[in-house]
Amino acid sequence: MKALWTPWRMEHVLGTAPKTSGCLFEPPGAAIQDKSRLLLFRDGLTVVLLNRFPYANGHLLLAPRRHLADLTDLAPEENCRLMALLTACCTILRRRLRPDGINIGLNLGAVAGAGIADHLHFHLVPRWQDDHNFMTVCAEIRTIPQHIERTFDALAPDFLALPPSSAP
Repeated sequence: MKALWTPWRMEHVLGTAPKTSGCLFEPPGAAIQDKSRLLLFRDGLTVVLLNRFPYANGHLLLAPRRHLADLTDLAPEENCRLMALLTACCTILRRRLRPDGINIGLNLGAVAGAGIADHLHFHLVPRWQDDHNFMTVCAEIRTIPQHIERTFDALAPDFLALPPSSAP
């Protein structure tokens, strides 16, 4: 039997992970980037985070800054910025992690599978040919080949290079 090491999850498993107040997609402060919060990018309209409990290495979360539950609540400039940043996220993932494909998902509402239903967000999940993706189906195990902090370090410079939106 082979061991799959995911030591960063232990606090989550034991329930000792620090509780955060507020919404995951509304990290405190004004910093464009914050490694301790896995915040890769923030501007006046959007936020990009690394998923702390990813389905695959490089799993990103993209959300509007405003706390909205549905696409129909987005202002036109928020909608445009989200789509532009969705494209930029794909470009950065392809450049830095070289996935063979990327799943992009948006679950609207708890019934549709949204874990945080009151703040809409996209999932970007890189995928590689012949990866361990069968593990989740067969054994309810996920394998992540790179520590999340190393993934953050690999992606962070490209996100800092993105131009911010012109909105506040």
